[in-house]
Amino acid sequence: MALALLVPGGRGQLGRDVVAAAPGDGLVHAPSSAELDLTDAPAVADAVGAFAATARDAGLRPVVVNAAAYTAVDAAETDADRAFAVNAAGPGHLAESCREHRVPLLHVSTDYVFPGDGVRPYEPSDETGPRSVYGRTKLDGERRVLSTWDRSWVVRTAWVYGEHGNNFVKTMARLAGANDTLSVVDDQVGSPTWSLDLAHGLVELAGAVSAGGAPPRVLHATGDGETTWCGFARAIFAELGLDPERVRPCTTADFPRPAPRPAYSVLSGKAWADAGLTPLRHWREALSAAVATRAVP
Repeated sequence: MALALLVPGGRGQLGRDVVAAAPGDGLVHAPSSAELDLTDAPAVADAVGAFAATARDAGLRPVVVNAAAYTAVDAAETDADRAFAVNAAGPGHLAESCREHRVPLLHVSTDYVFPGDGVRPYEPSDETGPRSVYGRTKLDGERRVLSTWDRSWVVRTAWVYGEHGNNFVKTMARLAGANDTLSVVDDQVGSPTWSLDLAHGLVELAGAVSAGGAPPRVLHATGDGETTWCGFARAIFAELGLDPERVRPCTTADFPRPAPRPAYSVLSGKAWADAGLTPLRHWREALSAAVATRAVP
């Protein structure tokens, strides 16, 4: 039986790639955040109910993949109410509606739920401890989803870039054309993740849970391997045929931001692989493929 996917946030960077990754024999409805505002509980209930009915009438297995989020990390420090409404209350409404209509829910979260002081890749079971408003709202959203509906899954990811929207790869490409050298932070470590690779992983997980599978309810999905923002930037320059040495290392202290950034936010993919899901490829290989296919910059 084929899949039907409802993708809130479907016009965003990840949402568009979920649409692209979805199998062609099913149904995909990917409303933008303006078309489906997760903070509007009645609208969420109506949307999930209509989607579930349409999918089942067509003989399809419905799954909701929540790609909607407030992702302005620095702005969240002074816009906490809005960030909370979108990242915490909204997913709670979605989980309530999914429970009512017996629809599995996949909710995308972030490395920012961890304190960022680790020395080894974070496992899903590791203690959380967000240090930013954004991280706290995302953790609250995770908890609401997991406690509301037992057919909900949280998928944490990190350092996402892709064809749509603004991201680090596009920023580096733009700045490279306007500057002889760039200073990029070299003391924050993470795993770059191509949004299309993540989308394929989410679709694979959707297929598994819609068929009755029960993988661990919190999973991590990022590009394999790790680097710093400076290392990532140098790799981007190399892929664009530019001199990587134009990227100069600096420290977090050199570029203070309103929201604290995790110094170490590598997420372990062990639980993902142990659940029988296809590991995302190495971040460097994915970057090469993204540039080669003109998905970025």
